[in-house]
Amino acid sequence: MIADQQNLKDRIEALPPLRQLVESMDMRARKSLGQNFLFDLSLTRQIARSSGTLCGTTIEVGPGPGGLTRALLLEGATHVIAIEKDRRAADVLAGLTDAAGDRLRLILADAMHSPIWEMGTSPRRIIANLPYNIATTLLTRWLTHAHAFESMTLMFQREVAERITAWPGDKAYSRLSVLTRWLADSEILFDVPASAFVPAPKITSSIVQIVPLPAPRFPCSKTALEAVTRIAFGQRRKMLRSSLKNIGGERLLTAANIDPKKRPQEIDIEAFCRLASRYEEQ
Repeated sequence: MIADQQNLKDRIEALPPLRQLVESMDMRARKSLGQNFLFDLSLTRQIARSSGTLCGTTIEVGPGPGGLTRALLLEGATHVIAIEKDRRAADVLAGLTDAAGDRLRLILADAMHSPIWEMGTSPRRIIANLPYNIATTLLTRWLTHAHAFESMTLMFQREVAERITAWPGDKAYSRLSVLTRWLADSEILFDVPASAFVPAPKITSSIVQIVPLPAPRFPCSKTALEAVTRIAFGQRRKMLRSSLKNIGGERLLTAANIDPKKRPQEIDIEAFCRLASRYEEQ
């Protein structure tokens, strides 16, 4: 296995540098696809290492020219499935797919419509530099199948990363915080400066590690939890008795043993789950 890994490393290191490859094939980042390429291999290898042991199936969404893909293979990923919507990537990644053999599978598809929780074998993880414009949509979709993944190591803009990892009382605490922490542990591992990307975005990015729990923290219906948090955080400055008025308001909150004068950012996950359960019983 060590010899095989060294042979793979040698083959990858013999490939043209990413920047040179992209320029020669004129694969410019497309704003419509939310593309920002990472060429710094030391940085992409740091991202790959932060996910831990890369056994089983590693799923990458939006590999682009393959900066992170190379890093995953160099760090010992046994099987990488890369899902890319941009068909130009097939040509740019051809050398890497040849070098990696059966350790890399490229799927030309839209991740928004791909059941990645069914791909490969366990342990299954996602490691990706996500397009900013669909990052939260993808995360909430994958959380529905959280049990299928050992971990998710994902890049978001810093503001979104803070919402994913926030706790009650934090300024960034939101509906996304509740839904994520109900199903998983999450933390920001490190930031990635705008200067690391081509083209450089106007924001700082963060790598977030999400580790699904064996079961939700507290019992309740996901549909009901999504509904009450959507309404509550939709008017986050209001007291809950006002924002939830149309679904039971003070009566519903009292039944869930929640102070009606509280605002959503003051309510912990367990209380939101009680509220969701009472809402569903109506």
